[in-house]
Amino acid sequence: MTRQDAKTTALITGASAGLGAEFARQLAAQGHNVVLVARNRARLEEAAADLERRYGTRAEVLPADLTDDGGVAAVVARLTAAENPVGVLVNNAGIGLLHNFEQNHISEEKRHLKLHGETAMELTHAALQGMLARGSGRIINVASVAAFLPRGTYSAAKAWLLSFSRWANLAYGPRGVKVTAVCPGFTHTEFHDRMGMDKSVAPSWTWLTAERVVREGLADNLRGKAVSIPSKRYKALAVAARVLPDRLVTGPARKAK
Repeated sequence: MTRQDAKTTALITGASAGLGAEFARQLAAQGHNVVLVARNRARLEEAAADLERRYGTRAEVLPADLTDDGGVAAVVARLTAAENPVGVLVNNAGIGLLHNFEQNHISEEKRHLKLHGETAMELTHAALQGMLARGSGRIINVASVAAFLPRGTYSAAKAWLLSFSRWANLAYGPRGVKVTAVCPGFTHTEFHDRMGMDKSVAPSWTWLTAERVVREGLADNLRGKAVSIPSKRYKALAVAARVLPDRLVTGPARKAK
């Protein structure tokens, strides 16, 4: 990493826990200043203080609900600010829905789709303005291996994000902006707990650590890869999903705790 890279500011959404917190930690450890975005101010301030203490980095906090237009606008304003420009964007914020499509209220489904699709698109568009002008930048969109599988509207939303990232890397990579969709499988974070999902439905060998997902995702992004699938087991699943019947690759059914 060059000295110039080390002084880049990275903005991470969903940064108070899980993969977002791990992205913030690893980027701070690499020398980046960070902007932490999530809904809970207290958790953000605690995380920011810890990162500054451990890594000597500057950590800003930006409380925002990214399912709300006002929250998105606040993050867009930071992404387009000329002072301390953002050189790395991690679109990580996400939610899951435990029940089947027909059982969810449509307002929940619209909120879910907005966060995973529309919000990620809008933040990417905002970040690109400065990155393209400077001729450098990195964008990581946290998708999922579910993007390759038929698993309801979560898979559908992540499939959009995967396709969008592949195209964006092709379009903007030659102009200095690397775009990567990181597609993990089951990962030990708060995500499934917040859903209320019984994690025992997935065998222990299917679970990844947040540290590994982020480490491999950041490395693949630096190499300019459009898609990062952590671990050989999930790479194999993504390949199998292209050739096997849908009923064989849909994965375990979600179940409440």
